[in-house]
Amino acid sequence: MARHPVDQVPSAPKLAILSVQHVLAFYAGAVIVPLLIAQGLGLSTATTIHLVNADLLTCGIATILQSAGLTRFIGVRLPIIQGVTTTAVAPIIAIGAAARTGEPESSLPAVYGAVIVSGLFTFLAAPYFARLLRFFPPVVTGTVLLVMGTSLLAISADDFVGHAAGRPAAADLGLAFGTLAAIVLIQRLFTGFLATIAVLVGLVGGTLAALAAGGLSAEKVDAFHGAAAFDVTTPLHFGAPRFTLLGCASMIVVMLITMVETTGDVFATGEIVGRRIDGRDVAAAIRADGASTLLGGVMNSFPYTCFAQNVGLVGITRVRSRWVATGAGAVMVALGTLPKAGAVVATIPPPVLGGASLVMFATVSWVGLQTIARADMRDNRNAIIVAASLGLAMLVTFKPDLAKAFPEWARILFGSGMTTGAIAAILLNVLFFHVGRQTGSRMAADAGGRSLTADEVNGMDEDAFVSAFRGLVNTQTWPLRRAWAQRPFADASRLRGAFQAAVFSGTREQRLALLSDYPDIAELLRADEPTAQRISKDIGSLALDSATPRQLERLDRLSADYREKFGWPLVAYLSPVDTPERIIENCGRRLCHTPEQEELVALSEVVDIAGDRLGILLAEANPARTAWKSKLTGE
Repeated sequence: MARHPVDQVPSAPKLAILSVQHVLAFYAGAVIVPLLIAQGLGLSTATTIHLVNADLLTCGIATILQSAGLTRFIGVRLPIIQGVTTTAVAPIIAIGAAARTGEPESSLPAVYGAVIVSGLFTFLAAPYFARLLRFFPPVVTGTVLLVMGTSLLAISADDFVGHAAGRPAAADLGLAFGTLAAIVLIQRLFTGFLATIAVLVGLVGGTLAALAAGGLSAEKVDAFHGAAAFDVTTPLHFGAPRFTLLGCASMIVVMLITMVETTGDVFATGEIVGRRIDGRDVAAAIRADGASTLLGGVMNSFPYTCFAQNVGLVGITRVRSRWVATGAGAVMVALGTLPKAGAVVATIPPPVLGGASLVMFATVSWVGLQTIARADMRDNRNAIIVAASLGLAMLVTFKPDLAKAFPEWARILFGSGMTTGAIAAILLNVLFFHVGRQTGSRMAADAGGRSLTADEVNGMDEDAFVSAFRGLVNTQTWPLRRAWAQRPFADASRLRGAFQAAVFSGTREQRLALLSDYPDIAELLRADEPTAQRISKDIGSLALDSATPRQLERLDRLSADYREKFGWPLVAYLSPVDTPERIIENCGRRLCHTPEQEELVALSEVVDIAGDRLGILLAEANPARTAWKSKLTGE
């Protein structure tokens, strides 16, 4: 039997080249985290060099552990690169600042104590994580990412203007804006691999510009010359770890968010390489994260997770072998034993680092916004979670002296906007969706427009449930019957989740029948308004009357090619902000999918359409919202 492409080993020359390419795509994201932490804690250049090398060494070991695997329980055995998560930057700086007793390095034992505990927690929690996912819906994970990115921008702003004495502000700003401009231009002018290393190019270019202008500090230059040619970090180099309750709790929150990210990256990689992912794979990946993080705490590094940019690189190169990732891990281990390499990274001037990190942290915020958009923001409870958490995070970020008003033990909670915002989002989600009775609120409207409570929905028999929610699907009712079996529903978001799970758990025959029951997108766009209303109830179906005849012809060809390749109509959820050109581009990309991959994508479109229809039912169940809609639209 032929081996799956994931398990095939490329020839030695090809393996070496592809492995180095992964390292290049990963390198900037890997080294920037220890640099930011060192900058935030005020660590010396020698310590910074040590942290960079420890990070690279442990990154390599973590990557080998994840891609090659250690027994069938640790490591997902996919082409995944492990790196330090940026989610940990702000909490680590807050933990270190609270624990400092003298020199800046005195803060590190408390940091590593928290990292060790969080790694052990992650390893042990891996098989149970699915039960905790309900406490981390998109509104929570998205809010955490949003407050994390916005909080970290304060660090970028400090670096942006530079800190070196005797240097004019104009020179600092020139380096920072130049680095930022280089990254933006590379992203604009290039695609593929060059675009993935835009940050690395910006960092190298900015540092060379600073070197040419005489802007590198003498301390950093001397540190480079004094760095050894070969050295290996020693375990617990900065002393025995110290364990603080709030520090450990803060890092556990970080790892819970990281587990959600790892789950998404594993499913994305599995889809790209064509390997089916199940709960055991996710548990194995999370165990590897936990083991790597535990190792990181011992080896003077930080928490680890899957690096999304390398997942994208797998999709670009179509090289699916996990041994390429293992080779990249070996390269990183080698780099981690060369202090000169770490010293080169440590010479990057603060303004250059600020210009690059500004983009990276703003991107984290953008990902947070995209994640939040997956939540039902028509539910005012979700809006309150986002608004209150973001407000508290920004309060602490803008007014860091606020922490001084609290007892010493509580200051770590208010020493970081990210920590404050994350804890607020988690607690508010528990308060609104998991504490007390949630069944008295309106859940939706039935087919007759009558408001339904959760109690009424949960009390329905199967036929009544199908009748009430028939509008979510077309003629296929099996998803509704499967969803009904998952009662009780605490709220509309649980009903939405039940329907989604039902769609993906159907037999292949049922799934194909469901897809065939939806109109082809070309048919939908050509329909006049009454016809479109009849064949589709999703809000985007009437928002595309600007399509030109040429665009409609292109879409017709795409639809025909799509049906010929996959055997079902080209189904797509159309949002109000979609344009004909964007729809055509998206449909063209979908034609490149394998049948197995596209079936999942098409079913996701069906779920999105049903989710939008449920949103309409929610609006009809809310008299106040309906009244405002009438007032604004004149209907």
